Amino acid sequence: MTAIGNNTLNLCKTSYLDLSAKSKCAKVVLLRFRDTELGIGSGSLRSRFPAPVKAMEGSKTTTYVSRSSTGDALTKDSGKISGNGGLQTSTAGNSLNIVWHKCSVEKKDREELLNQKGCVIWITGLSGSGKSTLACALSRALHARGKLAYILDGDNCRHGLNRDLSFKAEDRVENIRRIGEVAKLLADSGVICIASLISPFQNDRDACRALLPDGDFIEVYMDVPLELCETRDPKGLYKLARAGKIKGFTGVDDPYEPPLNSEIVLPQREGMCDSPHALAEIVLSYLERKGYLEA
Repeated sequence: MTAIGNNTLNLCKTSYLDLSAKSKCAKVVLLRFRDTELGIGSGSLRSRFPAPVKAMEGSKTTTYVSRSSTGDALTKDSGKISGNGGLQTSTAGNSLNIVWHKCSVEKKDREELLNQKGCVIWITGLSGSGKSTLACALSRALHARGKLAYILDGDNCRHGLNRDLSFKAEDRVENIRRIGEVAKLLADSGVICIASLISPFQNDRDACRALLPDGDFIEVYMDVPLELCETRDPKGLYKLARAGKIKGFTGVDDPYEPPLNSEIVLPQREGMCDSPHALAEIVLSYLERKGYLEA
């Protein structure tokens, strides 16, 4: 027996809802308030027939939740919503029965709080072209201006998020996909995300671009010849690749596809290399012109 004010709730029964053959059972606690059955979920009381919850656009699967006269949970799958008696769920990849939950605090609210606009600066180029160096210089310059930025470095992400991935072709694609998804989340939080990784193929970079609204993916191409990158060889990787100790190394025995339409191209040649600070100022000027340094 549970009291709310001068009224009494009777704990009736507990039911288990199986939304699909593959899903785990969801526990539904039913209470009786006067002559009405109520379900407790997410810390609130819901009526016997919950109103539909809008899922992500492009949902492929819809599952309805209703109850029999005895209070037992029933499910019914359908291709679209009809009436007011169900939860609309969606399918994304291998994830079934999921619902996109929209929050009242949106990207623009977070941007106003930070006084900047969230975006992704995607720095691509050969190993040794200066991607990580530019990323750090740019992060420092943004910090000096009171702007919040975060670096997603290719090697750093392989220490944690992508530590389960190898350098096989399919794993390199997955490496970029994961970083692209994290970059999207950071940009949605209002942060200026700086992604620094070789990302050698146009299709993979285009897929990451497609995750963001138009204009919020800013590709920066470190246009540095292979010969100069190999001369620098800060990690000693070119030497190992030439000796056959590393297979599938970009620029040696694996291709790099130069970007076709980068927002920013930073060419460097032997004897004509700008300092990291100067390169960072070029990117900063672009961000300023496009309004990303204010809300």
